[in-house]
Amino acid sequence: MPASTGDQSEKIMLYQDKIVQNLRARGHRLTPQRLAILRIIEEDGGHLTALEIYQRASRRLPGLTEATVYRTLDFLTRNGLSLVAHVGDGRLVYESAARKHHHLICRVCGATVEVGVDLVAGLNNRFFEQTGYVIDCCHMTFFGLCPNCADMNHG
Repeated sequence: MPASTGDQSEKIMLYQDKIVQNLRARGHRLTPQRLAILRIIEEDGGHLTALEIYQRASRRLPGLTEATVYRTLDFLTRNGLSLVAHVGDGRLVYESAARKHHHLICRVCGATVEVGVDLVAGLNNRFFEQTGYVIDCCHMTFFGLCPNCADMNHG
C-alpha cells in the first residue's frame, strides 16, 4: 500500500530536522530560502531545473531572486543535500540527495531510466584499490541507446 500524503510529509519533516541539526553542527543555518528550495526538491522527488525551482520557490517566497536560487542550489549541493546531474541536452537538473540512484539516458530519443546504486557498487572499491580515493558521494549518468533505438540502429 503506498504511503499517504501525510506519511510522506512527516518523512520530509523528519529529514529536514536532521538537515537542520547537520547544518548547525557545521556552523550553517537553514534559512527560509534554503528550506523552501530544499522542500521543493524533496516534495517533487524528480529532476528539476534551476528555473523550475525558482518558479516554484518564488510563489512561496515573493521577492526571491534567481541569483539567490542559484547560490542556494550551490550551497545545498556542496553540503550533500541535493545532487546536480547533466541530462545530455546541456541542462543541469537538481534532485534530492536522499534518493540514491543513477541515470541511463538514450542519446537518440532522450529516454531516461533510473537505476539503483547496487549496479555500480563494486566501482567504489575498485576506485579505492587503484587510486586510494574514498568515494563518499556518487551520482552518475550513463549515455547510450535504449532498447528501442538500439534495435532500430542495429536491426
